[in-house]
Amino acid sequence: MLTQLAVFVLLTYFSAAHAVAPYALRLSCGARANVHTAPTNTLWYKDYAYTGGVPANATRPSYITPPLSTLRFFPLSGGSENCYNINRVPPGHYLVRLFFGLVEDPNFDSEPFFDVSIEGTLVDSLSSGWSSQDDRVFTEALVFLTDGTASLCFHSTGHGDPAVISIEILQVDDKAYNFGPQFGRGSILKTVKRLSAGAGRPRFGEDYGADPWGGDRFWNSLPTLGESSDKAISVESPIKKISTAPNFYPQGLYQSALVSTDVESEIIYNIDVEPNGNYSVWLHFAEIDPSITKAGERVFNILINGDVAFKAVDVVSMSGGVKTALVLNTTVAVEGRTLTLSLQPTNNGLAIINAIEVFQIIKAEAKTLSAEVDALGSVKKALQLPSRLGWNGDPCVPQEHPWTGADCQFDIAKNRWFIDGLGLDNQGLRGFLPNDISKLSRIQSINLSGNSIHGSIPSTLGSISTLEILDLSYNFLNGSIPETLGKLNVLRILNLNGNKLSGRVPAALGGRLLHRASYNFTDNKGLCGIPGLPTCGPHLSAGAKVGIVFAVCLALLLVVGCLLVWYKRRQNILRAQKLAAREAPYAKRRTQFSRDVQMTIHQGTRTAAENGPILLS
Repeated sequence: MLTQLAVFVLLTYFSAAHAVAPYALRLSCGARANVHTAPTNTLWYKDYAYTGGVPANATRPSYITPPLSTLRFFPLSGGSENCYNINRVPPGHYLVRLFFGLVEDPNFDSEPFFDVSIEGTLVDSLSSGWSSQDDRVFTEALVFLTDGTASLCFHSTGHGDPAVISIEILQVDDKAYNFGPQFGRGSILKTVKRLSAGAGRPRFGEDYGADPWGGDRFWNSLPTLGESSDKAISVESPIKKISTAPNFYPQGLYQSALVSTDVESEIIYNIDVEPNGNYSVWLHFAEIDPSITKAGERVFNILINGDVAFKAVDVVSMSGGVKTALVLNTTVAVEGRTLTLSLQPTNNGLAIINAIEVFQIIKAEAKTLSAEVDALGSVKKALQLPSRLGWNGDPCVPQEHPWTGADCQFDIAKNRWFIDGLGLDNQGLRGFLPNDISKLSRIQSINLSGNSIHGSIPSTLGSISTLEILDLSYNFLNGSIPETLGKLNVLRILNLNGNKLSGRVPAALGGRLLHRASYNFTDNKGLCGIPGLPTCGPHLSAGAKVGIVFAVCLALLLVVGCLLVWYKRRQNILRAQKLAAREAPYAKRRTQFSRDVQMTIHQGTRTAAENGPILLS
């Protein structure tokens, strides 16, 4: 009773967990509108605001490529690293698939070569001949996406411009393809081969009517494993134990098979792989041969690179009956470039196989500390980095393609990369230094010389306790040298020559440089205070500077006041003079009249002597 209850609870939990359809995003690269493709009416979203590059018409290299007419390519002039950054992806386990194409233009190289990374981990390198092989026109990998984003990058190798037709991000079960102890967020499974034995043509999961949680896998056809060593068989009757969690294999996969022709015929299949790698091999069986009806009638060995991987395989016995699915999985290390699969019949019948899957196990690269990525983003924006430098994706991984000018070190304790050097000298930078550059908290060397950087030196640079080399020479930096640079205890080289800096070199900085470090402050006309530079005037405290400013302002006010008083008095004098000038003629006339009156009076009052004798009658 308890067992039945436990089974019921597990089934209920599983049903609830998958009640919602899996997340699926399909992008038609370069498309300006959503596209539906036949025969399944699959929806492909338009390509908008995910990346740079150039949209163009596409030439499909293979008939298995989705029937889309556009692509996006990335000219080398736009940088060697180009990424699709897709946000709002729910955390989970995903099948990520990218189809590549050819630009429909005779002026373009018909087959570019480039590297592909997913979440900072290099997963594929396209080399000569990829466009003529059905299982090389795309890259597919199973990866955990945990931070709500997906970063898919294309790295130019100098031969043609990377071009991508479509991107698919399809959610699968979190335990899908659990291959053992190494399975999980620290590993990526890159598809090497996925084959349907005895099938007549390649098929996708949708063609099989597969469960959506299967990730719409692509199964190439495998008509034969060797010359006259096998024959194809098929049935239409249903197969038991298929489409179950966590892998959700489609029923059609088990309805065809290859069977060896006789007990002397060993079925051998060689698969090209990358050398010195670990591979997860998944083999699929279902006893669909009508001549086999019970256990013990077909037993065979499975060898991989000459070693027995599975001994005495009895499909009926191990699966629980005829027409019942069986999946075997093993991990093998391969030193050379070939993985050889051998099905070796025993005295108890012929070998059979329905499908083969081979994945390369790739250790997922640890990413760069997020704070440092944000800091470099601020530097990129503030310094107006030209597009040719790239600076897309993760600055440190994949390790084969770090950002130009960024030097990285690995922190074992945090399992993260950090930036320990920044070398962007003579790169034509024209912006300014942002305060956020101090978030590169472990950087040891900064060289931005020979550019056209303007503005002031951020005081926040003084908080980088690990900084040993700071070269900002031959730019257009102005203002004073921040006092905080005196806190750089391990600074060995400081080059600030060839700028427009002014003021006193901080005493703490000057003293340290004189004794233990190399410095160059020449060609800054306004700097003073250390040997080799002009002598600074008397050093004034902040209070003294305020007092001087106050006194100067007061003197200016007094001068202005005196000038105003003088001006008003002058105006009054001028007005008085003008008034006097107007009244002068009237005063002159009145003076003459007074004189005339006086003369008349004097003339009418003479003395007797003056008038002469008076005659009496």
